[in-house]
Amino acid sequence: MSSEQALTTRAADFSAWYNEVVMRAELADYSPVRGCMVIRPRGYRIWELMQRALDDMFKAAGHENAYFPLFIPQSFLAKEAAHVAGFAPQTAVVTHGGGKELEEPLVVRPTSETIIYAMFAKWIQSYRDLPVLLNQWVNIVRWEMRTRLFLRTTEFLWQEGHTAHATAEEAETEARLILGIYRRFAEEWMAMPVITGIKTDSEKFAGAVRTYAIEALMQDNRALQAGTSHHLGQNFARAFEVRYQTMAGDMEYVWSTSWGVSTRLIGGLVMTHSDDRGLVCPPRLAPLHVVIVPIWKSDTDRQGVLEAAQRALQALADAGISAQVDDRDAVKPGAKYYHWEARGVPVRLEIGPRDVAQGQAVLARRAGGKSTVPLTGLPAAVREAMDQIQAALLEAARERREANSVRQVRGKRELIDLMNGSAGLVYAGYCGDAACETAVKEETKATIRVLPDEEFRSSPAPATCVWCGRPAVTEAVWAKAY
Repeated sequence: MSSEQALTTRAADFSAWYNEVVMRAELADYSPVRGCMVIRPRGYRIWELMQRALDDMFKAAGHENAYFPLFIPQSFLAKEAAHVAGFAPQTAVVTHGGGKELEEPLVVRPTSETIIYAMFAKWIQSYRDLPVLLNQWVNIVRWEMRTRLFLRTTEFLWQEGHTAHATAEEAETEARLILGIYRRFAEEWMAMPVITGIKTDSEKFAGAVRTYAIEALMQDNRALQAGTSHHLGQNFARAFEVRYQTMAGDMEYVWSTSWGVSTRLIGGLVMTHSDDRGLVCPPRLAPLHVVIVPIWKSDTDRQGVLEAAQRALQALADAGISAQVDDRDAVKPGAKYYHWEARGVPVRLEIGPRDVAQGQAVLARRAGGKSTVPLTGLPAAVREAMDQIQAALLEAARERREANSVRQVRGKRELIDLMNGSAGLVYAGYCGDAACETAVKEETKATIRVLPDEEFRSSPAPATCVWCGRPAVTEAVWAKAY
């Protein structure tokens, strides 16, 4: 795509718009390997910032990082029946190595529960060894038929946490703790509001007792599962004989959890905030906070403007704010604005001869709005602007979500019309029968995203199932999703 060519608009083709934003912002590119992507430096910097924030949260909660192998013996997956059934269609299998056929095929890591619990069986002997709280930052391979940059690729990056506990209550507390961490990260760092809740049995992780999730709504009114936390019960412990001696001397299986988020979050960030000019990035996750554009018309003005720009750059750098001066001679200021807007830089500082004379700069916010700020004390003014941008993005996304959420749906016909129309999240009564869930999916392609936590439930609670009319046992959030 030419750098001068306008982006496809969201209204015209949201999918094309998304791909163009990712490419124009230089976040990722298509790989020669089908279904895989190359994450470019700007995209990887966002992932590094996400990783740093989440890693700090995990460690504050007592977790440690480790690393487990990429290759998993195929027999390991077969030990947990639901797990192998859930992942078998997506696995990549190595059958030859070193020019010879392997005695046992190796599965390229689709997730690590099996190999981790094989190690837990060696490490955990007594209640004194518990809890075990581990996390790893790795790549994952799941053979996908239809791929899209960041959202669904054959190989992607993620973190996966794995913990072992003495009781079911401790494992449940852990699963909910991580769900809270994911929500905090999504809202405080990504400025992406989410709803939390539990997945239905048909949507839960293969091998889990319960799966909790955070769900966000994108600008095209499709939901995005942004993170999951699983209470695994004793399923994997029994499959891999992970037992410990209790204080009373009995032998008991551990209770475990697993949880993860991936580079899919970058796709969620793009679709939550960006506009028809390109990427909009929350300041806390921006690869570059500020671009400084010096403006001059004559050689007489040039030197003074460039010196002022360099002083501003140094002041920002000293304050820990990442900045860059765009002093390209052959490019007009308007073209520079367009270039950096497409790449999502939150703040632009314009400095011309008159600004130098008055000791000020023009501060332009990527999300909209301009003001003048003094060059003295510039870092404080920039930080204040970035804080305002971060808060405004979250509020705008939350307002958009609520404006596109529908509650108190009266029956089957209304649900069908909403799901076949432009509705986002639809809250409705659910009888708990998987047959109703399946029927809605077949009729509308919508799925139950979560059975929402109390904070997000409707009041009054729906009395009947939106599909069959029988008494509702819970409320469900329906949506079409990525």
